[in-house]
Amino acid sequence: MKVSARNQLQGTVKSVTAGAVNSEVVIEIAPGVVVTAQVTSSSVAHLGLRQGMPAYAIIKADSVMVGVD
Repeated sequence: MKVSARNQLQGTVKSVTAGAVNSEVVIEIAPGVVVTAQVTSSSVAHLGLRQGMPAYAIIKADSVMVGVD
């Protein structure tokens, strides 16, 4: 797989919650650290996403916000 996004976080699918149009995919990238994505339900089916399989959270953004306490 080759993609232009530099932020590629490898992990394991922890859950897939299906919706009518979009689904929520939770990927654990380190013990106790998860990334949650909203993707189309058709993409979930096309990729064959299921709990326990390896997957990448690929983040491509024009801007990133930073906050402090």
